[in-house]
Amino acid sequence: MELHELYTPRTAHPFERTASYWEAAPCAALTPYIRCFWGTVHPVLERDRPGGTVVTPDTCADVIFTVDHTTATVSSAFCGVSDTAGAAHSFTAAQHLRSQFGIRFYAWTAIAFVEDTLSGSKNGNFDARRHFSALCKALEPRLLEVQTLPARIRLAEDFLLRHMHPERCSPDVLNAVYEILRQRGGLQTAALSRSLHISARQLERRFSEEAGLSPKQLSTLVRYQFLWDGILNRRFLSLADAAYQLGYADQAHLTHEFKRFHAMTIHDAVQYARKDVAFLQDKPARSL
Repeated sequence: MELHELYTPRTAHPFERTASYWEAAPCAALTPYIRCFWGTVHPVLERDRPGGTVVTPDTCADVIFTVDHTTATVSSAFCGVSDTAGAAHSFTAAQHLRSQFGIRFYAWTAIAFVEDTLSGSKNGNFDARRHFSALCKALEPRLLEVQTLPARIRLAEDFLLRHMHPERCSPDVLNAVYEILRQRGGLQTAALSRSLHISARQLERRFSEEAGLSPKQLSTLVRYQFLWDGILNRRFLSLADAAYQLGYADQAHLTHEFKRFHAMTIHDAVQYARKDVAFLQDKPARSL
């Protein structure tokens, strides 16, 4: 079974679909590597954009292109895997026509497209040229003329399919990720290294180079993500049931861990996520 079939990480706003933010699935060949493409559906005026949005750890890394159509400039950033909650704010330049385009990689697959290792990238925000210089060189000049999200996705997919190096994803890391996902984050590094017949130190080094974080850090984030997905989809009878199923010491441990990563209580997180559902129900269906 492919790793992406075992696991679907969720953002703090999993149901948001607006002109300012839309998610779209990649083509079949890129599905094991890319969680989604995202961005503005078309350029929008700053005064029409809502304020900041909550950003929570989703075990993914993003390349983000920001296009200022008023000044005809493009900037790019690479955001490594995060293990803290934060906020993404809207642009500050009033009256500027802008757009964004993002590529969201799974933590363990971004290495197939970067030009060096991902060591030290956790919680980092870098110029994307540091890790994706060829991608930036190919896409940045085109994003001013290619303005719709579907057209940008086609442009990115064409490049990524031609510059994909799956051999950079080591079997040891992929096998470890499989076990972490299968156990829903409830696996200690020592047990993981023993099951894979690799030393804990070697496994730590490979995770650092290929994903930017340690197996323990990924396991903790994966468990949080299974909790968040289960809450959103009502998979648990209660929080006590969730704590039991996911291996938290008790309900208090679960709620403390959730707030650590989500920066709000479970009740507030659900209210924040569900606010977009009512919005969607008031809108006619649309597709990209």
